[in-house]
Amino acid sequence: MNLLKKSILVGGCVAAMTLFTGQQAMAQGRNFDPAAFRQMRVDRAKEQMEIKDEDWKAIEPLVGKVVDAQSDVMRARAGGMGRGQRHNRGNSVDTNRPPQSGGQDQPNGEARPPRPSFLGEQSAAVAALQKAIEANAPVAELKTKIAAVRAETKEKEAKLEAAEEDLRGVLSTKQEANAVVGGLLR
Repeated sequence: MNLLKKSILVGGCVAAMTLFTGQQAMAQGRNFDPAAFRQMRVDRAKEQMEIKDEDWKAIEPLVGKVVDAQSDVMRARAGGMGRGQRHNRGNSVDTNRPPQSGGQDQPNGEARPPRPSFLGEQSAAVAALQKAIEANAPVAELKTKIAAVRAETKEKEAKLEAAEEDLRGVLSTKQEANAVVGGLLR
């Protein structure tokens, strides 16, 4: 399996795990706390890699950088997922209703504000692309916005690779293996 396929597989697994956890928290009526979720991932990494407390102080910031960079990459790739946006079934557009930026209508007919995404805020590039889509922007404008999103995603992926390399540099081979199995490293 080549590196790209492995990266896609790991990214998909991390995204699915994040999606499941976020939906589970929302379904249980709790507010999803991204900071608590981040801390849970960092703590789990310490356990999986079997890092001693005296070594953890040096390694924890590097693990945190990887976790943050993974979240940034997921946010860039997922765009508006989890925002409660209305998607029509089929290819037809309902011309009797104004476009909704999120959520469903309330019983009184007013549009419900969009639900926050468990991935956090959209990036400016993704938000601009979403607005262009909703405004039925011309093809040239859409292509420009798509290119901006792809460039931003590539930049975030480069930061993730650098954070992973920094972490790899301080781990033993067994710790690195556990980090790979746990989804922290690719």
